[in-house]
Amino acid sequence: MKKPTVLELKRSKGARLAMLTAYDFPTAKLVAEAGIELILVGDSLGMVVLGYDSTVPVTMDDMVHHTRAARRGAPQAFLIADLPFLSYGTVETALASAARLMKEAGADSVKLEGGVEVVPIVEALVRAGVPVLGHVGLTPQTASALGGYRLQGKDEETARRVLDGAQALEAAGCWGVVLELVPASLARLVTERVTIPTIGIGAGVHCDGQVLVFHDLVGLFSGFTPTFVKRYTEAGEAMRNAVARYAEEVRSGAFPSESHSFAIKDDVVKRLYGS
Repeated sequence: MKKPTVLELKRSKGARLAMLTAYDFPTAKLVAEAGIELILVGDSLGMVVLGYDSTVPVTMDDMVHHTRAARRGAPQAFLIADLPFLSYGTVETALASAARLMKEAGADSVKLEGGVEVVPIVEALVRAGVPVLGHVGLTPQTASALGGYRLQGKDEETARRVLDGAQALEAAGCWGVVLELVPASLARLVTERVTIPTIGIGAGVHCDGQVLVFHDLVGLFSGFTPTFVKRYTEAGEAMRNAVARYAEEVRSGAFPSESHSFAIKDDVVKRLYGS
């Protein structure tokens, strides 16, 4: 699949873009081979890879490390990397953080969270030649300030904040905007009001694209699954079963069998025994 340019992405309204997260070499390779147009190295890796209870502890070093790995797995993919919490509080820190993700790790674009309040940061990044993907609605880095991982934009005030934020990000130069956990009708309005593509996660069918966390999509973990996620397979169950069978066969002596072993000539072994 040919890597899209930022200009092509900016003009891809209605294109039904498919985005998926990947945080390492094998996953990025698999995702790219499956035909995904956009790969996001999200700071969600803090929760699904590093075991934190939020995205807040994720560092720039974490993001650079995982983005590098994903780039090696998908060298021809359009790779977007999240700017982690407090890595873009000022123009100077934002530029330095974006430089690391693009120059050191090979990202094609960065993503940051926030609406009107991050416009000066977006403008500075765009002026410097950094492609930026925006993110409004539920912003996981500041979820505690929003009352937790809850639907956003349910009343007129918060819905207007989402709409104004998306429009401000477009005016600041973002090539697209993620809409997370907002009502489908609001996502439809935002999608109609901006000329850049909207990419939804828990935002309904009317967005120009969709994104999910890889681990949610393939069912790597049991337990809670967000209601907006469709699990396309139960890879976690298959992997647990495979590991359990392995352990059982090791303990019973069934593995390794002769077919999994290597041999040398009998006379060589005899001479060794006799030495």
